[in-house]
Amino acid sequence: MSADCLFCKIVAGEIPSTMVHEDDLVVAIRDIAPRAPTHVLVMPREHIPSAVDLAEEHGPLLGRLFAVAADVARSEGIVDRGYRLTINVGSGAGQSVPHLHLHVMGGRPFGWPPG
Repeated sequence: MSADCLFCKIVAGEIPSTMVHEDDLVVAIRDIAPRAPTHVLVMPREHIPSAVDLAEEHGPLLGRLFAVAADVARSEGIVDRGYRLTINVGSGAGQSVPHLHLHVMGGRPFGWPPG
């Protein structure tokens, strides 16, 4: 845990959030500024600043993050129409909180390229 990390404080229960999923490795919360009708953030409990900080030993954790994202998409009813998974890396790409997290977004059409 990083003492000054917003998401670490949410994971620790110090800041309220709307929890969608919680287990020993991963939590999923509703985004407070959603960009789609469904917008859920899936993050590890472990503080990892961004995807650039991942190493091979994080493989099982990444598998869990993506499995939870798929479960969230199913439970939110966005699988059939399609959904977007996004990981922003660095402020130039839109990462506003330096804690690895995966955006699960759906419920509306998305264009390509994003941004």
